[in-house]
Amino acid sequence: MKIGILQFFGWRDRSVPLNSVYQTAVERFTIMDRAGYDAVWLAEHHFSGFSVCPSVHMMGTMAAANTKRLRIGTAVSLAPFYNPLRLAEEVALLDVLSGGRVNWGAGRGFERSEFTAFNIPGEESAPRFHETVDIVLKAWTSQRLSYQGQFYQYDGVEVLPKPLQVPHPPVWMAASSMPAIEWAASQGHSILMDPHSSRSDLIRKRQHYAMRLIESGFSDAGRTIPMARLIAIDETKEKAREVAKRAAEWTVASYVGRAHNNVRQELRTFGGKDPIDFYLEDVMIYGTADSVADQILSFSAEIGMDYLMAAPLSGRSFRLLTDKLLPGVAG
Repeated sequence: MKIGILQFFGWRDRSVPLNSVYQTAVERFTIMDRAGYDAVWLAEHHFSGFSVCPSVHMMGTMAAANTKRLRIGTAVSLAPFYNPLRLAEEVALLDVLSGGRVNWGAGRGFERSEFTAFNIPGEESAPRFHETVDIVLKAWTSQRLSYQGQFYQYDGVEVLPKPLQVPHPPVWMAASSMPAIEWAASQGHSILMDPHSSRSDLIRKRQHYAMRLIESGFSDAGRTIPMARLIAIDETKEKAREVAKRAAEWTVASYVGRAHNNVRQELRTFGGKDPIDFYLEDVMIYGTADSVADQILSFSAEIGMDYLMAAPLSGRSFRLLTDKLLPGVAG
Protein backbone atom coordinates (compact mmCIF):
# COMPACT_ATOMS: atom_id res chain seq x y z
CA MET A 1 0.00 0.00 0.00
CA LYS A 2 1.17 3.50 -0.81
CA ILE A 3 0.66 6.22 1.77
CA GLY A 4 0.49 9.93 1.12
CA ILE A 5 -0.36 12.83 3.38
CA LEU A 6 -3.38 15.06 2.82
CA GLN A 7 -2.00 18.35 4.10
CA PHE A 8 -4.47 20.87 5.47
CA PHE A 9 -3.34 24.28 6.69
CA GLY A 10 -5.67 24.80 9.63
CA TRP A 11 -5.36 28.02 11.62
CA ARG A 12 -7.25 27.01 14.74
CA ASP A 13 -5.64 29.40 17.20
CA ARG A 14 -5.64 32.98 15.89
CA SER A 15 -3.20 34.00 18.64
CA VAL A 16 -0.56 31.94 16.82
CA PRO A 17 1.10 33.74 13.87
CA LEU A 18 -0.29 32.49 10.58
CA ASN A 19 3.18 32.02 9.10
CA SER A 20 3.81 29.27 11.67
CA VAL A 21 1.18 27.15 9.88
CA TYR A 22 3.27 27.29 6.71
CA GLN A 23 6.54 26.72 8.56
CA THR A 24 5.13 23.56 10.12
CA ALA A 25 3.99 22.33 6.71
CA VAL A 26 7.40 22.92 5.12
CA GLU A 27 9.06 21.03 7.98
CA ARG A 28 6.67 18.16 7.34
CA PHE A 29 7.56 18.09 3.64
CA THR A 30 11.21 17.31 4.41
CA ILE A 31 10.21 14.62 6.92
CA MET A 32 7.85 13.03 4.38
CA ASP A 33 10.60 13.02 1.79
CA ARG A 34 13.01 11.15 4.06
CA ALA A 35 10.44 8.81 5.60
CA GLY A 36 9.18 7.25 2.38
CA TYR A 37 5.73 8.75 1.88
CA ASP A 38 4.58 8.62 -1.72
CA ALA A 39 3.23 12.16 -1.95
CA VAL A 40 1.98 15.21 -0.15
CA TRP A 41 -1.49 16.21 -1.31
CA LEU A 42 -2.17 19.92 -0.81
CA ALA A 43 -5.68 21.10 0.02
CA GLU A 44 -6.92 24.34 -1.55
CA HIS A 45 -9.44 26.42 0.38
CA HIS A 46 -10.43 30.07 0.46
CA PHE A 47 -11.76 32.57 3.00
CA SER A 48 -11.69 30.27 6.03
CA GLY A 49 -9.28 29.41 8.83
CA PHE A 50 -10.09 25.73 8.27
CA SER A 51 -7.26 25.54 5.74
CA VAL A 52 -5.42 28.70 4.77
CA CYS A 53 -3.87 27.62 1.48
CA PRO A 54 -5.41 29.58 -1.38
CA SER A 55 -2.71 28.48 -3.87
CA VAL A 56 -1.76 24.82 -3.90
CA HIS A 57 0.51 25.46 -6.87
CA MET A 58 2.57 28.07 -5.05
CA MET A 59 2.73 25.84 -1.98
CA GLY A 60 3.64 22.94 -4.27
CA THR A 61 6.68 24.91 -5.42
CA MET A 62 7.79 25.19 -1.78
CA ALA A 63 7.28 21.46 -1.33
CA ALA A 64 9.29 20.71 -4.46
CA ALA A 65 12.13 23.03 -3.42
CA ASN A 66 12.47 21.30 -0.05
CA THR A 67 12.29 17.68 -1.24
CA LYS A 68 13.99 15.37 -3.71
CA ARG A 69 11.67 12.40 -4.35
CA LEU A 70 8.31 13.22 -2.75
CA ARG A 71 5.53 13.62 -5.30
CA ILE A 72 3.52 16.84 -5.17
CA GLY A 73 -0.24 16.32 -5.35
CA THR A 74 -3.06 18.82 -5.50
CA ALA A 75 -6.13 17.74 -3.55
CA VAL A 76 -7.39 19.69 -5.14
CA SER A 77 -6.95 22.53 -7.61
CA LEU A 78 -10.43 24.10 -7.42
CA ALA A 79 -10.78 24.29 -11.18
CA PRO A 80 -13.86 26.56 -11.54
CA PHE A 81 -11.97 29.42 -9.86
CA TYR A 82 -9.24 29.54 -12.53
CA ASN A 83 -8.94 30.65 -16.09
CA PRO A 84 -8.23 27.24 -17.68
CA LEU A 85 -5.13 28.41 -19.52
CA ARG A 86 -3.66 29.93 -16.38
CA LEU A 87 -4.36 26.68 -14.53
CA ALA A 88 -2.69 24.65 -17.28
CA GLU A 89 0.36 26.93 -17.15
CA GLU A 90 0.70 26.83 -13.35
CA VAL A 91 0.45 23.06 -12.99
CA ALA A 92 2.77 22.48 -15.96
CA LEU A 93 5.32 24.92 -14.54
CA LEU A 94 5.17 23.14 -11.17
CA ASP A 95 5.77 19.84 -12.96
CA VAL A 96 8.83 21.27 -14.71
CA LEU A 97 10.25 22.87 -11.56
CA SER A 98 9.71 19.72 -9.49
CA GLY A 99 11.43 17.47 -12.03
CA GLY A 100 8.20 15.76 -13.08
CA ARG A 101 6.75 15.01 -9.65
CA VAL A 102 3.23 16.44 -9.95
CA ASN A 103 0.03 14.50 -9.30
CA TRP A 104 -2.83 16.69 -10.51
CA GLY A 105 -6.08 16.40 -8.62
CA ALA A 106 -8.88 18.68 -9.79
CA GLY A 107 -12.13 19.42 -8.03
CA ARG A 108 -15.33 21.36 -8.41
CA GLY A 109 -15.60 22.73 -4.88
CA PHE A 110 -18.79 22.99 -2.87
CA GLU A 111 -18.47 25.93 -0.47
CA ARG A 112 -20.96 28.53 -1.65
CA SER A 113 -19.13 31.41 0.04
CA GLU A 114 -16.16 30.75 -2.26
CA PHE A 115 -18.32 30.83 -5.37
CA THR A 116 -20.02 34.02 -4.17
CA ALA A 117 -16.72 35.78 -3.49
CA PHE A 118 -15.34 34.74 -6.89
CA ASN A 119 -18.59 35.86 -8.54
CA ILE A 120 -19.35 32.45 -10.04
CA PRO A 121 -23.00 31.32 -9.98
CA GLY A 122 -23.38 28.05 -8.11
CA GLU A 123 -25.36 26.48 -10.94
CA GLU A 124 -22.34 26.99 -13.21
CA SER A 125 -19.93 25.12 -10.95
CA ALA A 126 -20.25 21.70 -12.59
CA PRO A 127 -20.18 22.79 -16.27
CA ARG A 128 -17.31 25.22 -15.56
CA PHE A 129 -15.39 22.43 -13.83
CA HIS A 130 -15.92 19.98 -16.68
CA GLU A 131 -14.97 22.53 -19.32
CA THR A 132 -11.88 23.69 -17.42
CA VAL A 133 -10.58 20.13 -17.01
CA ASP A 134 -11.15 19.46 -20.70
CA ILE A 135 -9.25 22.60 -21.69
CA VAL A 136 -6.32 21.93 -19.33
CA LEU A 137 -5.81 18.43 -20.72
CA LYS A 138 -6.06 19.66 -24.32
CA ALA A 139 -3.66 22.55 -23.57
CA TRP A 140 -1.08 20.06 -22.28
CA THR A 141 -1.34 17.75 -25.28
CA SER A 142 -1.87 20.20 -28.17
CA GLN A 143 0.86 22.26 -29.78
CA ARG A 144 -1.68 25.05 -30.17
CA LEU A 145 -5.08 25.06 -28.54
CA SER A 146 -8.31 25.92 -30.31
CA TYR A 147 -11.49 25.50 -28.30
CA GLN A 148 -15.11 26.59 -28.50
CA GLY A 149 -16.95 26.01 -25.24
CA GLN A 150 -19.79 27.43 -23.21
CA PHE A 151 -17.53 29.61 -21.08
CA TYR A 152 -14.21 29.79 -22.91
CA GLN A 153 -13.16 30.18 -26.54
CA TYR A 154 -9.58 30.04 -27.80
CA ASP A 155 -8.04 30.16 -31.23
CA GLY A 156 -4.56 28.75 -31.80
CA VAL A 157 -3.10 29.58 -28.37
CA GLU A 158 0.34 28.13 -27.61
CA VAL A 159 0.27 27.20 -23.92
CA LEU A 160 3.75 26.97 -22.40
CA PRO A 161 5.41 25.27 -20.70
CA LYS A 162 4.16 21.79 -21.36
CA PRO A 163 4.40 19.41 -18.40
CA LEU A 164 7.65 17.48 -18.03
CA GLN A 165 5.69 14.23 -17.62
CA VAL A 166 4.47 12.92 -20.96
CA PRO A 167 1.76 13.24 -22.06
CA HIS A 168 0.91 14.99 -18.78
CA PRO A 169 0.97 14.40 -15.00
CA PRO A 170 -1.23 11.66 -13.56
CA VAL A 171 -4.75 13.05 -13.23
CA TRP A 172 -7.50 12.48 -10.68
CA MET A 173 -10.90 14.05 -10.19
CA ALA A 174 -12.24 14.68 -6.69
CA ALA A 175 -15.55 12.83 -6.50
CA SER A 176 -17.64 12.74 -3.36
CA SER A 177 -21.16 12.91 -4.82
CA MET A 178 -22.75 10.32 -7.10
CA PRO A 179 -23.05 12.77 -10.04
CA ALA A 180 -19.34 13.60 -9.72
CA ILE A 181 -18.44 9.91 -9.59
CA GLU A 182 -20.60 9.15 -12.62
CA TRP A 183 -19.14 12.02 -14.65
CA ALA A 184 -15.56 10.99 -13.82
CA ALA A 185 -16.29 7.38 -14.75
CA SER A 186 -17.97 8.43 -18.01
CA GLN A 187 -14.77 10.26 -18.99
CA GLY A 188 -12.44 7.50 -17.85
CA HIS A 189 -10.89 9.65 -15.12
CA SER A 190 -9.50 8.15 -11.94
CA ILE A 191 -10.91 9.65 -8.74
CA LEU A 192 -9.85 10.91 -5.34
CA MET A 193 -12.17 9.78 -2.55
CA ASP A 194 -12.96 12.30 0.14
CA PRO A 195 -12.14 12.26 3.88
CA HIS A 196 -15.69 13.05 5.03
CA SER A 197 -17.57 9.98 3.78
CA SER A 198 -18.37 7.18 6.19
CA ARG A 199 -16.55 3.91 5.67
CA SER A 200 -19.71 2.19 4.42
CA ASP A 201 -20.44 5.10 2.06
CA LEU A 202 -16.88 4.98 0.73
CA ILE A 203 -17.29 1.29 -0.09
CA ARG A 204 -20.60 1.96 -1.81
CA LYS A 205 -19.14 4.82 -3.86
CA ARG A 206 -16.08 2.81 -4.85
CA GLN A 207 -18.24 -0.05 -6.11
CA HIS A 208 -20.50 2.34 -8.00
CA TYR A 209 -17.51 3.99 -9.65
CA ALA A 210 -16.14 0.62 -10.80
CA MET A 211 -19.52 -0.33 -12.25
CA ARG A 212 -19.91 2.99 -14.08
CA LEU A 213 -16.38 2.74 -15.50
CA ILE A 214 -17.16 -0.60 -17.08
CA GLU A 215 -20.51 0.64 -18.41
CA SER A 216 -18.64 3.54 -20.06
CA GLY A 217 -16.17 1.21 -21.75
CA PHE A 218 -13.22 1.73 -19.41
CA SER A 219 -11.33 -0.68 -17.18
CA ASP A 220 -10.98 -0.48 -13.43
CA ALA A 221 -7.90 -2.69 -13.48
CA GLY A 222 -4.62 -1.18 -12.35
CA ARG A 223 -6.06 2.16 -11.28
CA THR A 224 -4.71 3.92 -8.21
CA ILE A 225 -7.62 5.41 -6.26
CA PRO A 226 -6.34 7.41 -3.25
CA MET A 227 -8.78 7.32 -0.34
CA ALA A 228 -8.54 10.08 2.23
CA ARG A 229 -9.03 9.29 5.92
CA LEU A 230 -8.83 11.54 8.98
CA ILE A 231 -6.45 9.89 11.45
CA ALA A 232 -5.65 10.51 15.12
CA ILE A 233 -2.91 8.50 16.82
CA ASP A 234 -1.77 8.77 20.43
CA GLU A 235 -0.31 6.60 23.17
CA THR A 236 -3.79 5.53 24.35
CA LYS A 237 -7.14 5.17 22.62
CA GLU A 238 -8.65 7.70 25.03
CA LYS A 239 -6.10 10.39 24.15
CA ALA A 240 -6.51 9.68 20.45
CA ARG A 241 -10.27 9.98 20.78
CA GLU A 242 -9.91 13.41 22.38
CA VAL A 243 -7.75 14.52 19.46
CA ALA A 244 -10.32 13.13 17.03
CA LYS A 245 -13.21 14.78 18.88
CA ARG A 246 -11.57 18.22 18.85
CA ALA A 247 -10.88 17.84 15.14
CA ALA A 248 -14.47 16.73 14.49
CA GLU A 249 -15.81 19.77 16.33
CA TRP A 250 -13.51 22.06 14.36
CA THR A 251 -14.44 20.41 11.07
CA VAL A 252 -18.18 20.56 11.63
CA ALA A 253 -18.06 24.16 12.87
CA SER A 254 -15.78 25.65 10.23
CA TYR A 255 -16.11 23.41 7.20
CA VAL A 256 -18.97 20.97 6.95
CA GLY A 257 -21.49 22.98 8.94
CA ARG A 258 -21.23 25.95 6.60
CA ALA A 259 -22.21 23.78 3.66
CA HIS A 260 -25.64 22.94 5.09
CA ASN A 261 -28.48 25.31 5.72
CA ASN A 262 -30.43 23.77 8.57
CA VAL A 263 -30.47 21.07 11.20
CA ARG A 264 -32.77 18.79 9.23
CA GLN A 265 -30.44 18.86 6.22
CA GLU A 266 -27.41 18.21 8.46
CA LEU A 267 -29.08 15.20 10.06
CA ARG A 268 -29.82 13.71 6.64
CA THR A 269 -26.22 14.31 5.63
CA PHE A 270 -24.89 12.58 8.75
CA GLY A 271 -27.24 9.61 8.61
CA GLY A 272 -29.48 10.98 11.34
CA LYS A 273 -26.62 11.11 13.84
CA ASP A 274 -25.15 13.99 15.72
CA PRO A 275 -22.41 15.27 13.35
CA ILE A 276 -19.64 14.83 15.94
CA ASP A 277 -20.72 11.26 16.66
CA PHE A 278 -20.89 10.59 12.92
CA TYR A 279 -17.26 11.61 12.48
CA LEU A 280 -16.06 9.69 15.52
CA GLU A 281 -18.02 6.50 14.83
CA ASP A 282 -18.18 6.31 11.04
CA VAL A 283 -15.44 8.43 9.48
CA MET A 284 -12.30 8.89 11.56
CA ILE A 285 -9.67 6.30 12.32
CA TYR A 286 -8.16 6.76 15.77
CA GLY A 287 -6.32 4.85 18.49
CA THR A 288 -2.80 3.71 19.26
CA ALA A 289 -0.36 3.18 16.39
CA ASP A 290 -0.92 -0.59 16.44
CA SER A 291 -4.69 -0.20 16.55
CA VAL A 292 -4.74 2.30 13.70
CA ALA A 293 -2.51 0.05 11.61
CA ASP A 294 -4.94 -2.83 12.18
CA GLN A 295 -7.92 -0.63 11.25
CA ILE A 296 -6.23 0.54 8.06
CA LEU A 297 -5.27 -2.97 6.98
CA SER A 298 -8.76 -4.26 7.76
CA PHE A 299 -10.38 -1.46 5.78
CA SER A 300 -7.93 -2.02 2.95
CA ALA A 301 -8.88 -5.68 2.75
CA GLU A 302 -12.58 -4.82 2.84
CA ILE A 303 -12.57 -2.15 0.14
CA GLY A 304 -9.44 -3.04 -1.83
CA MET A 305 -7.66 0.19 -0.89
CA ASP A 306 -4.12 0.34 -2.25
CA TYR A 307 -3.50 4.04 -1.56
CA LEU A 308 -4.17 5.73 1.77
CA MET A 309 -4.25 9.52 1.73
CA ALA A 310 -3.81 10.09 5.46
CA ALA A 311 -4.85 13.37 7.07
CA PRO A 312 -3.18 13.44 10.51
CA LEU A 313 -5.26 15.37 13.03
CA SER A 314 -2.37 16.52 15.22
CA GLY A 315 1.38 16.93 15.17
CA ARG A 316 1.71 13.86 17.38
CA SER A 317 -0.51 11.88 15.01
CA PHE A 318 1.81 12.78 12.14
CA ARG A 319 4.93 11.79 14.10
CA LEU A 320 3.50 8.45 15.21
CA LEU A 321 2.14 7.74 11.75
CA THR A 322 5.60 8.38 10.35
CA ASP A 323 7.65 6.55 12.99
CA LYS A 324 5.40 3.65 14.01
CA LEU A 325 2.87 2.97 11.29
CA LEU A 326 4.43 3.88 7.95
CA PRO A 327 7.26 1.29 8.09
CA GLY A 328 4.87 -1.58 8.70
CA VAL A 329 1.97 -0.63 6.42
CA ALA A 330 3.49 1.05 3.36
CA GLY A 331 4.89 -1.20 0.71
